[in-house]
Amino acid sequence: MGTTQLESVPEPKYWHLKTVLSDALDSEFEVGEILPNERELAARFGVARATLRQALEQLELEGRLQRRRGVGTTVAPPRVGVAVGPEQHGWPGSGGDAWQPVDCEETVPPAAVARFLGTDPEEQVHTVRRTRRTHGQPVAAELLYVPAGSVPGLAAIDRLAGAARARAVLRELQRLELEGQDRAVELGSARADDARQLDRLPGAPVLVLTTRYFTQGRTVAVAVATYRADTCRLTFGETGSVQITHTGEQRRAS
Repeated sequence: MGTTQLESVPEPKYWHLKTVLSDALDSEFEVGEILPNERELAARFGVARATLRQALEQLELEGRLQRRRGVGTTVAPPRVGVAVGPEQHGWPGSGGDAWQPVDCEETVPPAAVARFLGTDPEEQVHTVRRTRRTHGQPVAAELLYVPAGSVPGLAAIDRLAGAARARAVLRELQRLELEGQDRAVELGSARADDARQLDRLPGAPVLVLTTRYFTQGRTVAVAVATYRADTCRLTFGETGSVQITHTGEQRRAS
């Protein structure tokens, strides 16, 4: 059988370097240890700094390395599970919910979210901001979009601010009977706000988990959760539920 054109393409230099660096991380460095600077690493492996950066970026994407502001590039710790399957979650804010409310304001949602909710393109909705941490590390940031029509009994919310305002929206949402939810995951880039909350750089790779909540056959709320893709991976259990795991201590998160 002849060699195809694809098979004849040589392995990119940065990809080979990534393999060499990965072996070095396993044999020469400890978790949390800061790597030498780019100039020293490029000289050690005899490559251009552009090639080195490509290899480092790939290792960061795979969760082997972490770039931290004011610190540098460090060796990432092992991964630990953070369950996101529907059996762990009812309405946002219900019992056992691992998210912490931060604040709430009225904003115009992204066009895709407005289509899910069936709201007018310029219609404002309650936007609840929440964060999730595990073992002291920021894991994810979430924006929960709730139209006024989904929480008609909400009263005196203008008197509230910050987390108290967010909790008021969540309490009212829980008065509805949850019929179901669906979820979708895609790769994205961290926006400036998300990057600050996740202690990442803007544009860093993230996993975006979008959840739609249904009542009486319609979407009544949409949550867009942004997880750090440099330290997260997806696994699928026997029940078909999705689990996101992130670098951290070697034990399962509750």
